[in-house]
Amino acid sequence: MLHSKIEGEGKPLLILHGFLGMSDNWKSLGTQFAADGYQVHLLDMRNHGRSFHSDDFSYEFMAQDIYDYCQANKLSQVDIIGHSMGGKTAMLFAATYPELVDKLIIADIGPKFYPQHHQTILAGLNAVDFSKKPSRNEVEEIIGDFITDFGTRQFLMKSLYWKEPGQLAFRFNLAVFNEKISEIGVALADDAQFDKPTLFIRGGNSNYILDSDIENIALHFPLMKLETIPNAGHWLHAENPKLFYELTTAFLKS
Repeated sequence: MLHSKIEGEGKPLLILHGFLGMSDNWKSLGTQFAADGYQVHLLDMRNHGRSFHSDDFSYEFMAQDIYDYCQANKLSQVDIIGHSMGGKTAMLFAATYPELVDKLIIADIGPKFYPQHHQTILAGLNAVDFSKKPSRNEVEEIIGDFITDFGTRQFLMKSLYWKEPGQLAFRFNLAVFNEKISEIGVALADDAQFDKPTLFIRGGNSNYILDSDIENIALHFPLMKLETIPNAGHWLHAENPKLFYELTTAFLKS
């Protein structure tokens, strides 16, 4: 069963993080949604955060995890926010189990195929030799040789934890990601469709959702609406949480 943090009371709102992330990335926004009258479920996806590790890793497996989670928690009607990998999982889940989903919000990802583009990040993570018992600062220095962007490094460092005294480790399952990284870019099946209100939000500085993608998105999500957060990249919810919150709550309450 997926690890989760549940906060608030009201209509269930599931939040699915992106690749290499964890539920903690959404802690502040989750608290806001909870104060707004939602029962917020911040999930750690398989092979991430405090959830289980598995050699099985695909959107089909992750969508099944969400279904199992809903069944175990007796959630019969949910709203979902999914970012990046979490967004692609949410798309497949909604198309497969439309009776369980009311409204869907997808943050900066489309249903199309994405070519592999995480090579540098994986190289940086794989360069860390935990058998040498590096300190947190040393881990960040090693990663920094590959990843110059401070925000990306801080994002990755959130998954670093003390496995035991003096021994750091990553919470995510790097070995499986190395083997199955191509799964992250897989497209939604051509016949997958969700006929209920769906909001796509993209970052104005991100290239994940292009104007040329809108027609394809509408084939899968005929009731789709697209909003853009200006001057924000792929981590739009972290770069402009105020506008992200305003756009999502307006849609959820409409």
